[in-house]
Amino acid sequence: MADIHTAAICHAPAEKGILEDTLMDNRPIGFFDSGLGGLTCIAPLMRALPNERIIYFGDTARTPYGSKSPETIRGFARQIAAFLIQQNVKMIVIACNTVTATCLRDLQQRFPQLPIMGVIQPAANRIGDTCNETNRIGIIGTKATIKSKSYEALIHQKNPALQLYSAACPALVPLIEEGIIENEIMDLTIRYYMDHFISYYKLDTLVLGCTHYPLILDNFRRLYPSLRIVNPSEEVAGRIQQVLDNENLLAGQPQTDHTFYASDLSENFVHMINRIFQLTEFRVAFKSFDLPSA
Repeated sequence: MADIHTAAICHAPAEKGILEDTLMDNRPIGFFDSGLGGLTCIAPLMRALPNERIIYFGDTARTPYGSKSPETIRGFARQIAAFLIQQNVKMIVIACNTVTATCLRDLQQRFPQLPIMGVIQPAANRIGDTCNETNRIGIIGTKATIKSKSYEALIHQKNPALQLYSAACPALVPLIEEGIIENEIMDLTIRYYMDHFISYYKLDTLVLGCTHYPLILDNFRRLYPSLRIVNPSEEVAGRIQQVLDNENLLAGQPQTDHTFYASDLSENFVHMINRIFQLTEFRVAFKSFDLPSA
């Protein structure tokens, strides 16, 4: 059984109304990612659905996932999903392209009692709906995501004639997790992966197929200003709203009580929460897993 340790608490409780709407469901939404990247999915959700409460788990002790085997990733994902269900979440969002590509169906089958969604389908829908046969579309992500070809399969379901090209960028996530973002090292790493990829395939559209990559969106825009960039993190909120509405799970009152867990709490994790959400009050907890010996 995993031990839970609270590392730092600054708790701003949500205001309670006099009457509770019995048709509303004020349980939290559970998000998880291999590390910090999934945080980029939460800010758009807070803007779109301010009544919803968030519990986030970042597996910062075991990041990155992208170079690990699918079997290992599935084991991690099952463990975290079970933890979120113990927190009484009403829905789970896999805020990680790698986990979505390798584990979505497995988690939906193992935990059928609540809706579980990933981040690839909403972005694939956006590409399928807004691009045509003249576009040249690049997809970047971790090795596991690119190898899965999940984006290609879902986008071609919408429009099989679209021209798709993909490239793995394995060094980007470790740099982002270390906070190496606004400097020459990150720019050089992006150019190492992207310059030839963009020029060789004459790309006009780029899909950021990893939820970490929106944290370096400004870098991409500065280095490649003519490129149209699709950010899956921005597409997820609309799909979450559809699911909550269809399942009668929408919350009834504004929430300020959000909880962020990390398997390895670090200053960078807290810094990223501040950077992305600009929250003055939040609750941070530390969750340590007792991993089985190899």
